[in-house]
Amino acid sequence: MPSRSSTRLAALTVAAVCSAASAVVLTSPAHAESVRIHDVQGTTRISPFAGQKVTDVPGIVTATRTYGSSRGFWIQDRTPDDDPATSEGVFVFTSSTPKVAVGDSVTVTGTVSEYVPGGASSGNQSLTEITKPVITTVSTGNAVPAPAVIDADSVPDAYTPQGDTAAAGSVNALPLDPSAYALDYYESLEGMNVQVADTRVVTATDPYTELWVTVKPQENRSHRGGTLYGSYESQNTGRLQIQSLGSTADFPRANVGDTLKGATTGPLDYNQYGGYTLVAGTLGTLESGGLQRETTRKQSGRELAVATYNVENLDPADATFDQHAAAIVNHLRSPDIVSLEEIQDNNGATDDGTVDASVTVNKLIDAIVAAGGPRYDWRSIDPVNDQDGGEPGGNIRQVFLFNPERVSFVDRAGGDSTTGVGVTKVNGKAQLTASPGRVDPADASWSNSRKPLAGEFVFHGKTVFVIANHLNSKGGDQGLTAQYQPPVRSSEIQRHAQATEVNAFVKDILSVQKNANVIALGDMNDFEFSGTTKILEGDGALWSAIKSLPKSERYTYDYQGNEQVLDQILISPAIRRGCDFEYDSVHINAEFNDQISDHDPQVLRFRP
Repeated sequence: MPSRSSTRLAALTVAAVCSAASAVVLTSPAHAESVRIHDVQGTTRISPFAGQKVTDVPGIVTATRTYGSSRGFWIQDRTPDDDPATSEGVFVFTSSTPKVAVGDSVTVTGTVSEYVPGGASSGNQSLTEITKPVITTVSTGNAVPAPAVIDADSVPDAYTPQGDTAAAGSVNALPLDPSAYALDYYESLEGMNVQVADTRVVTATDPYTELWVTVKPQENRSHRGGTLYGSYESQNTGRLQIQSLGSTADFPRANVGDTLKGATTGPLDYNQYGGYTLVAGTLGTLESGGLQRETTRKQSGRELAVATYNVENLDPADATFDQHAAAIVNHLRSPDIVSLEEIQDNNGATDDGTVDASVTVNKLIDAIVAAGGPRYDWRSIDPVNDQDGGEPGGNIRQVFLFNPERVSFVDRAGGDSTTGVGVTKVNGKAQLTASPGRVDPADASWSNSRKPLAGEFVFHGKTVFVIANHLNSKGGDQGLTAQYQPPVRSSEIQRHAQATEVNAFVKDILSVQKNANVIALGDMNDFEFSGTTKILEGDGALWSAIKSLPKSERYTYDYQGNEQVLDQILISPAIRRGCDFEYDSVHINAEFNDQISDHDPQVLRFRP
């Protein structure tokens, strides 16, 4: 029975002969005889036989894939050569259900192809395959070659070599050095039967029936059992994706900190969504680590609690309103102000021109009351239809919830979807020209992206300016396992321009009132050490308060085995100066397989 990942996998390992996405330029194919698997794989990422026909390549069938459009099987040579750079396994693409069984000794005649999952524009490495195969079964019931053991000792500490500048930064043609670089090591095992044992889960089971483990239990360990991505040089070499060749029902529902006890064994594949992947024929037994959802403390009477929470495309048809409400009331302890990201319009992804989100927001507010929380009031500005990115027709936007029993909102007319908010000086204090208002929505940096929402709040007689953000996503960036090293982060161009806009607006406020309380928060879609954050913080206008936490606690999101910061609350000097603030990344979603959002909410408490 195919797992739920089969649909997605269909796009991953279909042979290059069926796709125009192969990045390999071939010249007149030749005919090769007496070739073994290690000859096919070669000593670089590209087969020396790419585009050529090979004849009677021998091997033992180690696994079969019988679902999706990437059907085929893996074979491995039982008489390996003595070169650690050459893999002894390869995938044979059949397109239909293969007629071989594990343990068959076969010879394969076919064409060697290099397929790039996701297409050449993705920048991914390629997968060496034998396509259009003619298969001869020599014998059956043979022992499968013993798996290569992947563990902390075998995986190098350095992640990848620098790409060849003469090849636009590609590592494809570089000789593999599996003793020096983790990606070279994994490439040297491509298609081979491999094994990990007693590995800790570092990304929970996702809807595609896959999880991530680490074979290096002490590598940048977070305080709750994950692996921390704390810099561009901390890619974390021990991470490995696990999928299964078996039934979805049998796949473990794991959380971060759980352990796959015993051996997990299968061929090492490469796919579009994470790179090197152990496709397991045998899965270890799940042992719970007992991870629990966190709860922040309640703010005191004099503390203002401000939160940001990405509710992941929330629309009235969703079944998660009660769970989001319980999270806000019970785990966030009903913050005074909540900046929500990804609130969709009243009919969700139906693309009919609807932009109003009052049904969505009020349904959440009612659920919060039912959960025992306050009846929040709210402010937002509807976007222009289909102009703010996200799911087509969804019209996502930021929304302010606020508890009117604790904090008041200053309503000042003039803000709409296309009019930019400004700053004026009144009685020596900064004041927004419109509240709520959008920050320079006509600027090109916000094209097809969410515009920041600015609002003016009053708490115990003190004004607090809050800017809710949802910056340009990382979609389109090359992955850590890309053939181009270092990978290109193309999404930064627009995000940096957006950060410049937000920083300039904060400076406008501070130029009028240098001791103003200003908070810029939301899904910044970038790390606390990133160029985006440095631009937001420019000239000391803001500071990312998550950096007040110990490094092992700095994460809001878990992606491909790396716990990282995407959601941030940045504060102006007046808030930071007295150090009278407290920050909490409240881990209720990102580490769990039954998450209601892929982001963890953030809470800042301070005394204005």
